Amino acid sequence: MTHAVWFRSDLRVHDNPALQAACDGDEPLIAYYFHTPGQHRQHHVGDTKLRFILETLVALRSDLLDLNIHLVALSANDYEASVDLLLEQCKAHQVTRVFCNQETELNERRRDRLARERLQQAGIGFQCLRDQMVLDPTKVLTNEEEPYRVFTPFKRAWIKQARRQQLQSCGTPKRQHTIKVASTSIDEILSWQQPTKANEHWSAGSREAQQRLQQFLNQRAEDYDARRDLPAVDGTSQLSPYLAVGAISLRHCLLDALAANRGEWDSGNQGILTWISELIWREFYKYLSWHYPDLSKGKSFNPKYEDLPWNQNEKHLRAWQQGRTGYPLVDEGMRQLNTLGWMHNRLRMVTAMFLTKQLFIHWHAGEAYFMQQLIDGDYAPNNGGWQWSASTGADAAPYFRVFNPTRQSERFDAGGDFIRHWVAELAEISGKAIHDPSPEEREQAGYPAPIVDHRSSVEAVKQAFKQAQATETS
Repeated sequence: MTHAVWFRSDLRVHDNPALQAACDGDEPLIAYYFHTPGQHRQHHVGDTKLRFILETLVALRSDLLDLNIHLVALSANDYEASVDLLLEQCKAHQVTRVFCNQETELNERRRDRLARERLQQAGIGFQCLRDQMVLDPTKVLTNEEEPYRVFTPFKRAWIKQARRQQLQSCGTPKRQHTIKVASTSIDEILSWQQPTKANEHWSAGSREAQQRLQQFLNQRAEDYDARRDLPAVDGTSQLSPYLAVGAISLRHCLLDALAANRGEWDSGNQGILTWISELIWREFYKYLSWHYPDLSKGKSFNPKYEDLPWNQNEKHLRAWQQGRTGYPLVDEGMRQLNTLGWMHNRLRMVTAMFLTKQLFIHWHAGEAYFMQQLIDGDYAPNNGGWQWSASTGADAAPYFRVFNPTRQSERFDAGGDFIRHWVAELAEISGKAIHDPSPEEREQAGYPAPIVDHRSSVEAVKQAFKQAQATETS
């Protein structure tokens, strides 16, 4: 008998429930990964993340070989084709049971239902374990046995249950019995996906992720609450790309953060507590995608805003994408995204609110563009963040809350250092003028005038939201 572990968005050997379960017995073990470029494109996954996934896969192959486990990596266009290929490989290698880790989004859950059906028909066992979420989403419910829709009560209930369960890592498996398999070339698959400029800024693999985690906890976590909103400061963990591909687990990050805070959930260092809260926000968005599958269909979480009269202005959308809106803080964020495949979280909120509440362009357009550009593109957190900013989501910013990008710039990039770095044409402008250059300064620098007026555009958007509310109650 042979066991198989099916890797997807969990590309690591440490704290991997499916891998650990597959290794618990004495059966020989084989590992599979199926690259699905057609499915990724359907999900708007861009070139930078696709390359990062494959580079992480190369690192995983090495880590698996240290455990005497061989990785078979093959390409299938989409999820259905990957299930066909899985069944074919299981029959070829006489696999009796497949282990994998559960994913929360709708298409991934459909894929796993299909895999279970086809494998069981062939007499092959299929076991799917919880990994992306630390706690069972069906057990974290309100007193009415309903899913939480607001973060703060969810967080309280989640921490209470996490304390009771005494969370633990499942560690790294022991060295395994090997089976002989025909060699497959990850390098060939890797050659199909050329690196982007952004990939140069990110080293792939679990070891890199663990090193970043320890550096953050040792050097920056204690000041996280004070420095996390300052784009010019290296104050965040920048672990999101590694969490998105599963090179490190959320549980691993959480347990190490708790250890650094002496096991305390609600006292101790405020910086670490704030970061733990951000990890729970990530869990919350995964939880919502599990309980509300319509989110994976592009639906607004709040149905009364489903039919807002969004603008269809391609010129404005392109200006936003290119970082040419005339608002320096918005433009620095978009240019950072386009160069690094990553954007500081404060800037994600500012740029998202600008698109949805000043340009009044549908959050779908921003959500898709972020997924295409981000190395840390992850459907549930990306969707949750966009709907929060657009005021259509769970526990979202109220529709009348709109960031003024000039005020945000003065507050979070007071010296203009980050603007000067990313909006190079403004580098010679000194003082507070960097946040809102005069028409003469803009013309001399070759920098555009604001494409919309902040106050009037925001008022128009507020009226649209008010009308949607009135329509619902009438």
